[in-house]
Amino acid sequence: MSQFQIEKTNFASSRIISKESAKNTTLNKGEVLVKIQQFAYSANNITYAAVGDKMGYWHFFPPTGKNTGGWGVTPVWGFAEVTVSKTKGIPVGDRLFGYFPPASHLVMTPVGINQQRLTDGTAHRSKLPAGYNIYRRVNNEKGYNKTMDKFRMLLFPLHLTSFCLWDLSKTKEWYRAKQILVLSASSKTSTGLGFALKSDASAPPVIGITSANNLAAVEKMKLYDGVITYQDIANIKAIPTLIIDMSGNLEVLTSLERHLGSSLNYCIRVGLTHWENTGEVTGKLAKKSEFFFAPDHIQQRIKDWGPEGFERKTNGFLKNSAKRTANWLTFRELDGLEGLQQVHPDVCAGKASPTEGLIVNM
Repeated sequence: MSQFQIEKTNFASSRIISKESAKNTTLNKGEVLVKIQQFAYSANNITYAAVGDKMGYWHFFPPTGKNTGGWGVTPVWGFAEVTVSKTKGIPVGDRLFGYFPPASHLVMTPVGINQQRLTDGTAHRSKLPAGYNIYRRVNNEKGYNKTMDKFRMLLFPLHLTSFCLWDLSKTKEWYRAKQILVLSASSKTSTGLGFALKSDASAPPVIGITSANNLAAVEKMKLYDGVITYQDIANIKAIPTLIIDMSGNLEVLTSLERHLGSSLNYCIRVGLTHWENTGEVTGKLAKKSEFFFAPDHIQQRIKDWGPEGFERKTNGFLKNSAKRTANWLTFRELDGLEGLQQVHPDVCAGKASPTEGLIVNM
């Protein structure tokens, strides 16, 4: 059994820890052992690390092995198969989609079991956001299409956040903005949001802001009404503006606040793709901004619409956004945790291609 860990104070530093064979794992009654088959990896996983203490992401999957102090496991989205089961109703061969560690195996305690899903009731996860503890039993899904697995791993969790950001902004009547700026426009959450806004005739014009290296690629996606680089911020019109920030770059946010002045209506802070330049938002910007936590919005909408209504609305969007993304996205498959370790520094440094999706095959 093996697990990929990163250093909490230096995200680019990683190690692979191996321990006893999965065959020697002893399960208690009510537990299952799953073998992780595939998972996606992107800048979103580095965001999990950047807010790991603040939002609790480090607590989902404690690091295994010796001398674990200072090391953590950032969660990933993927598929796993049940190889040993001591849980009634969960057979060997059951296939799950959800939140896993970048590892070969995981011991889970399924509760709340029905034909479609289960919850991992492992004790240390009980106080963590409930949405991350739910797993889909894909073998029982009506119309399940295995060819969509890669899109599901890479895009669905991120585009669900995109949907929530669109939904929040629309509900707030775009915060009375006449334009929307999307920072880190090449990120997968941003491209999903770009699709949502492009599909909504009531949305204001949207400008994507990205690095010079990614400018051409983002322009070809045709998701935004305009695309500029961070060096061109001074050319943005000072009209009522909503900023949706996936970058977490405090320097960029400060520059935009200074440039827009009273025209900055609101800023929704979401991700930390520029985690190395992050910092605490202060002053006027702090009063006009919020850190968006998608699980809270999801839980509220499930209450508003009911579970079936929420799934109906989001599933339609997720399928359509994946279909649009397929026009420009290619997948790069990596061989196990060793393959992940090779590309991990580039993901941390923001060097991964915006048109490429990383899939780790275990």
